Amino acid sequence: MSESAQKGIYPSWKLGAYAAPSIPIAAIGIPMVAYLPTYYATEFGLSLTLIGTIFLIVRLADIALDPVAGSLMDRNRTRFGRFRPWLVGGTLPMAVSAYMLFNPGESADLTFLTVWLSVAYLAYSFCYLSHLSWGMSLSNDYSERSRVFGFWQAGNLIGMIAVLGLPILVEGVFGQPHVVAIQSMGIFIAASTILGAAIALAFVPEPKAASDRQSTSVREYLGLMIRPTIARLLVADLFIGTALGMNSALFFFYFGFVKGFAQLDIVILLFINLCGSLCGTPIWTYLTTKMGKHKAAAVAFTFYALSLIVIQLTPAIMLLNVLILFLAGLTLSAGPLLLRSMLADAGDEELLRSGIDQTGILSALFTGTNKVGLAIAPGFSFMILGFFQFDAMSGENTSTALWALTALYILVPAILGGIVALVIRNHPLTAERHAEILEKLKQQGNLEEKHEHPDVPLGSLEPST
Repeated sequence: MSESAQKGIYPSWKLGAYAAPSIPIAAIGIPMVAYLPTYYATEFGLSLTLIGTIFLIVRLADIALDPVAGSLMDRNRTRFGRFRPWLVGGTLPMAVSAYMLFNPGESADLTFLTVWLSVAYLAYSFCYLSHLSWGMSLSNDYSERSRVFGFWQAGNLIGMIAVLGLPILVEGVFGQPHVVAIQSMGIFIAASTILGAAIALAFVPEPKAASDRQSTSVREYLGLMIRPTIARLLVADLFIGTALGMNSALFFFYFGFVKGFAQLDIVILLFINLCGSLCGTPIWTYLTTKMGKHKAAAVAFTFYALSLIVIQLTPAIMLLNVLILFLAGLTLSAGPLLLRSMLADAGDEELLRSGIDQTGILSALFTGTNKVGLAIAPGFSFMILGFFQFDAMSGENTSTALWALTALYILVPAILGGIVALVIRNHPLTAERHAEILEKLKQQGNLEEKHEHPDVPLGSLEPST
């Protein structure tokens, strides 16, 4: 068996098919925190503090289910694989709940929001966790994993750009009211959820588990969190997830109340920011082959922190902000792409240590930190804004309330980004160390062969070398 077959090298079209579910999974993310709180507060008069509390409680509640789901996925052995059946199970509930949240009718209340938000996040968990775990299992190669998650992140960004481009199209081109743009988001997410899952399931295989050994010990699972390599990645993901979550939740408020842009202009700025992130994806994928994942990540998080300071110092001129937000967006794809690729490498280290393939539970731990960060972001931010009596409906706010908004959007995320850069720069699992791990796994017979595709085109993302 050739080295490429053993490690798993895929053609670009197949990785594109794998990335298809990323489009709706990501598409539901930003509108949930950037649009829905503002929409339910302004259209239905719900308390911003209560909305933030509901988001916080619902997100924290379903985090407890992730380790259970991850454990069940690791033990699952079917002819369709460990992870793909879970993607199937989460697809329809996610599609239905997305449609309901963005098309609530005229009498939405806190009960309606709580119920459908709970269904959406539960289904999202199944889809996100199974899809991430599936991607981690596709290849053993250090650089190829960056390519896998490069396509994965490109799918995420395409989903975000598409769903956030809808208001520009619906409002700016067709002249429809904002509520129609919100409804179109729900329809897009629902349709792409079903279509994306169908494409991936039809064209992408799932490799066998690297080991048939299974662990039922809760202590073993909890012990993963304090392994030095994994703990470093969990802290980094928590902090950067919180920072990006705060940026997403407060984007409209910051650029509307602090910068003074109109709503459609803000949508355009967010769209441009995400376009920059999409353009940054191949840059970070390429840099991993030149300086390693940890160094590339440290560079990205440093520039992320600095870019926030530049945003604050930039005057409220539309064209200038378009340029700055595009450049700032180049850093945004680095965290999701590189940290998840590094997690897959850490999974090989754990396989060598324990002899157990724990891809699902590792994904669950990472999903948990991501959710905590995204739950903290809107919940903490809206509670603090409420304390400073920020008013989202009247448009009249004190200088103190606007100062609090600026600190939450600029200062806190910049500090978190700088901390993550320091944490990740000395990550011990380098390309050389990973090669040693793969060699030992091969000697043990735990290096599961993948699928060989010798005719891999370079595509838009840097292939393994």
